[in-house]
Amino acid sequence: MVTVRRTVPAPGFMGIAVARVPEGSPIELDARLESVLEGVLVTGVASMGVEAECARCLDPLQWVQDVDFSELFVYPATDARGAVVEEPAGDDEPMVVDDCIDLEPLLRDAIVLSLPMAPVCREDCAGLCPQCGARLDDDPGHGHQTTDPRWSALAGLLDPDQQ
Repeated sequence: MVTVRRTVPAPGFMGIAVARVPEGSPIELDARLESVLEGVLVTGVASMGVEAECARCLDPLQWVQDVDFSELFVYPATDARGAVVEEPAGDDEPMVVDDCIDLEPLLRDAIVLSLPMAPVCREDCAGLCPQCGARLDDDPGHGHQTTDPRWSALAGLLDPDQQ
C-alpha cells in the first residue's frame, strides 16, 4: 500500500452548465493505492475550487469541494507464461498499462457527478423577475400590472377616466 499526495492542474472542461472546475486550477489529491489480487485499488479524496452561477439570480459563486473516489484498476490478462494476452474490445474496466494508471477519467466522473445541478447563493434566493429580469431580492415589492389578453376586448367598455 502506498499513499500519495499530489497537486495537479485541472484538465479541460470539467463541469456542467452552471458549475465547473476552472481549467488549470489546482486539484489536491490524497490517494491510497493498494495492491490486490486483481490489480490496484485506488481510493482517496480530491479537493478543488468550484466556480458557478446561482441558478435563480445568476450571481457568481465559489466554494471548495471535496470528492471521494474509488476504483479498481485491473492487471491485463496474461497466459501461463506471464505474457499479456489481447482481450476482445469492449471491456470498460480501467486497466494498469505498463505499470501506470490514468486517474483523469475517474476524477472527471467523480467531480462532475458531485457538482450540484442547480446551485443557489442562498436557500431563500428569490431569483429574477421573469418579465423584466430585475433581481427580486433587491425589490421585494416588485411586480407588474398585466391584463389578461382574453379580457382586452372589454377594456373599451371602461370609463376613459379609469384607464
